[in-house]
Amino acid sequence: MGDGPQLRWTSAARTDIGLVRSNNEDAVLDRPARRMWAVADGMGGHAYGEIASRMTVDALDALPADEPLQQAVAAARVCLLEVNGALVAEAAARNVPVIGTTLVLLLASGRTGVCVWAGDSRIYLCRGASLHQLTRDHNQFEELQARNHLSPADASAYPGAAMITRALGASTTLELDDVQVQVSDGDIFLLCSDGLSNAVSPEHMFGALTGGDCAQAADTLIRLALAAGGRDNISVIVVRADDVEPDRTVLNPSL
Repeated sequence: MGDGPQLRWTSAARTDIGLVRSNNEDAVLDRPARRMWAVADGMGGHAYGEIASRMTVDALDALPADEPLQQAVAAARVCLLEVNGALVAEAAARNVPVIGTTLVLLLASGRTGVCVWAGDSRIYLCRGASLHQLTRDHNQFEELQARNHLSPADASAYPGAAMITRALGASTTLELDDVQVQVSDGDIFLLCSDGLSNAVSPEHMFGALTGGDCAQAADTLIRLALAAGGRDNISVIVVRADDVEPDRTVLNPSL
């Protein structure tokens, strides 16, 4: 993306099969030089979820680089709609109900970041002394709260509250949400599948991120999810933005 970086972006990605599943249906895209990151959590059983998540991140990875941010976001949206159609067609060809995946995508340029998502994979922002969830889960739990004005406790008691309401490949139509955020020096973003967010509390996520080292934080988050039982595939990407330090070279006037 060609808006001209004003921040230095660093990142680290990890994905783990967990302790229960027989294969890893998650896929991650970690492209700090392009300021593009994504987590896809496949679904559909057997190897179908793995096909969906890999197809999604590969399609995003093939997009042109060095475009202005808003053009890059528009191109990513078109790409994801095309992937959605391809996954629906693939499921029909294989005679299976669905070959799908959730998706969270972070694109950045200058001091602006844009999150695009469908499903219940998440993006958090760690800034200062707090951790904010930037995305809103697309599941029955959130729909029940919004539509019926239920409390979190009442909504979670409904059967199927965790059922996903949006995902690539789930329907012939796909609605993507997005949110734009202004980025500050020292901001840390966490992209993750629900294998992390269902297992690790926001307080423990925050604790893992505050050290500021992307690789160390990613390793710690995976360990925390495994220690909590590792019942699902676990994927995390930790992304940090820092001001580019000015050249502080001082010439010796005596030379």
